[in-house]
Amino acid sequence: MDLWYTEKQTQAFGITAKVRETLVAKTTEFQHLAVLDTEEFGRMLVLDGMVQTTVRDEFVYHEMITHPAMLTHPNPRKVAVIGGGDGGAIREILKHDSVERAVLVEIDGEVIAASKKYLPEISSGLEDPRVEVLVADGLQHVREHKAAYDVILVDSTEPVGAAIGLFSEEFYRDLYEALTPQGVLAAQTESPFFNQGIIAKSFRGISGAFPCTRLMLTSIPTYPSGLWSFTLGSKSNDPLTVALDKAQVLSTRYYSASVHKAAFQLPPFVESLIRG
Repeated sequence: MDLWYTEKQTQAFGITAKVRETLVAKTTEFQHLAVLDTEEFGRMLVLDGMVQTTVRDEFVYHEMITHPAMLTHPNPRKVAVIGGGDGGAIREILKHDSVERAVLVEIDGEVIAASKKYLPEISSGLEDPRVEVLVADGLQHVREHKAAYDVILVDSTEPVGAAIGLFSEEFYRDLYEALTPQGVLAAQTESPFFNQGIIAKSFRGISGAFPCTRLMLTSIPTYPSGLWSFTLGSKSNDPLTVALDKAQVLSTRYYSASVHKAAFQLPPFVESLIRG
């Protein structure tokens, strides 16, 4: 008998993958966690019935949440990831030679443990000596660390449960305070097709805190609609005008200097979400 997993991305639309094996399925303190071995996308991390990452397409998400922000800062030395327990953003951060310390703040330690066991190609950077892994509340961590980081990446799940606060205006103001004078924020902000309200609210909140705010797009097959957004907030440097020489030496499969520039070019229907 064939086994299939379906994520209902809306009440009327879903994505389905044929499953070879269920590697783990359990309820943690915060959410339901599963790792599935699928035929099309390989091992897949699923939280509360929503696909978080797969070994086949994860590089797109992790490169795009990381490198545009890292290259917008002139010399990022201290970097934090809020959420992102799979470790993919940490792996990408460590490709930048300037990084001295990278802090992962993940509220659910079970996500970290499952990723280390079942997603080693994604979580490999978590063992690097420059990395500090904290099982803690990201909201509280940000509030308690003023001017502590050059770059902060908010690699959150969808705004449900423990992640709701990671999309609030108060949190964006706290992020601003947690960054150094040339600090840069990048946050995942959902799908332009299915989550227009979240994009508009997030952009409004980030632009209310940061003098330079830009929305960028990328394509990730296993995410709702396949089209995904990130919002970048910067205290001083504009990602549209920064030098991108360092992009040429990064070992990436999706991100490049030309992709960096193109990602900020928005189709009219997306532009209207943040200008209306």
